[in-house]
Amino acid sequence: MKKTLITGGTLVTENDTFNADIAITGTTITGIGHFNPVDFDSVYEFPGCYVMPGLIDAHTHLELQQSPQYRAVDDFYTGTVAAACGGTTSVIDHIAFGPAGCNLHYSIDRYHELAKKAVIDYSFHGVIQHVDDAILQELSGIIKNEGITSFKAYTTYGFKIDDTGFYRLLKTVKEAGGILTVHSENDSLISYLRSKFVKEKKMLPIYHARSRPNETEAEAVSRLIHFSELAEDAPLYIVHLSTGEALISVVEGRQHVNRLFVETCTQYLTLSEEKYGNENGSPDDPENIEGLKYIMAPPLRRKQDIEALWLGLANGDIQVVATDHCPFLLKEKMDTKGDFTKGPGGAPGIEERVRIIFSEGVQKKRISLERFVQVMAANPARIFGMYPQKGCLLPGADADITVINPNAQEVLTKKNLKSACDYCTYEGMKVQCAIDSVFSRGELIVKNNEFLGEKGRGQFIFRKPPF
Repeated sequence: MKKTLITGGTLVTENDTFNADIAITGTTITGIGHFNPVDFDSVYEFPGCYVMPGLIDAHTHLELQQSPQYRAVDDFYTGTVAAACGGTTSVIDHIAFGPAGCNLHYSIDRYHELAKKAVIDYSFHGVIQHVDDAILQELSGIIKNEGITSFKAYTTYGFKIDDTGFYRLLKTVKEAGGILTVHSENDSLISYLRSKFVKEKKMLPIYHARSRPNETEAEAVSRLIHFSELAEDAPLYIVHLSTGEALISVVEGRQHVNRLFVETCTQYLTLSEEKYGNENGSPDDPENIEGLKYIMAPPLRRKQDIEALWLGLANGDIQVVATDHCPFLLKEKMDTKGDFTKGPGGAPGIEERVRIIFSEGVQKKRISLERFVQVMAANPARIFGMYPQKGCLLPGADADITVINPNAQEVLTKKNLKSACDYCTYEGMKVQCAIDSVFSRGELIVKNNEFLGEKGRGQFIFRKPPF
């Protein structure tokens, strides 16, 4: 098998930063230390760069059929090329809803076919649309035997789960050794506020945010934590947490439950509700047109929420940073003009995450290098049953490696992105770093924003029950 040496850079793990080489045989890391380059078939040198475990995006929506009219524009090829060029070596994609009444395998089987185009390794979060004895039995079997250890349920939207359903899900997931991930918003209050604004003809983008106030997230998060406690500390993962109030609920909840995990996303750490424009004026005003790009749920929040989330990331209250990458074309987002309840929800971000979090987090000294690796690689790998295959630089691990140049400067712009989406959520943002190289299972697949791999080279990550 081919022997590869990565040398000259500074290694960063979840616990330490140090100078060493990485020895790779075939697809696997075989040693960390100092080695003679003449013993290797290929040698890659990265002076001045940080060499870290391949980074994981635990929340994407590739090929998402959000409604009969709207389908996410990135498929498993374009989306994973974009991820790779952005420094990500593995994704866990959230499976979309299937037909009403379908079983869990209906959508899982379909996604296995869709993902054959992927260029990096991938897994799935299954989706729960209803709860009954048959679904719970199927759920347990999948977690134990089929390499998918996490499932997602919603407190809102058409397939929302009721309180009894959540309790039964949490009990089943715990007994099987998996984890339940939840989109947490108070559906009843949001529905009321949306209807109220529609009646009042308050339809500009800012009212999307006002129809989903901070309290609707905090209440749902608190309720789910109580359900987790009632289910005897069942593992619970809150996706895309966006508010300081919900984070307080998490901190308080950890006094009663131990296996409570929280994810936030790039947009909630960098963008505020000011992006939605103003409550007056015309739908055709430039700031209100711009605001259509940011229709997502949860919505963008206040600047004080951004700071609260960074603090939670630094002190360990938040475990993971993902993207909720959900890209639609700008012309489709324009369908929301004049009526925030229309059009698709979601925004792209799979390609920008690593550079933004490194620049805004590490370079601005909000988080350490080691904390960066924790929230971008090691923690999602552990929580979702991929560790130590993924998320670390250890002998026996897959040779997934992200190399970051901290001395470069870039401006994020659509023209430099690989995503099939036609706009950049972070257009014009300056970042103090660049992705130098990306290795996936020992293969150099990205060099200086050029994708070098082949379509379909990605492999399904068969995960083990983590709890």
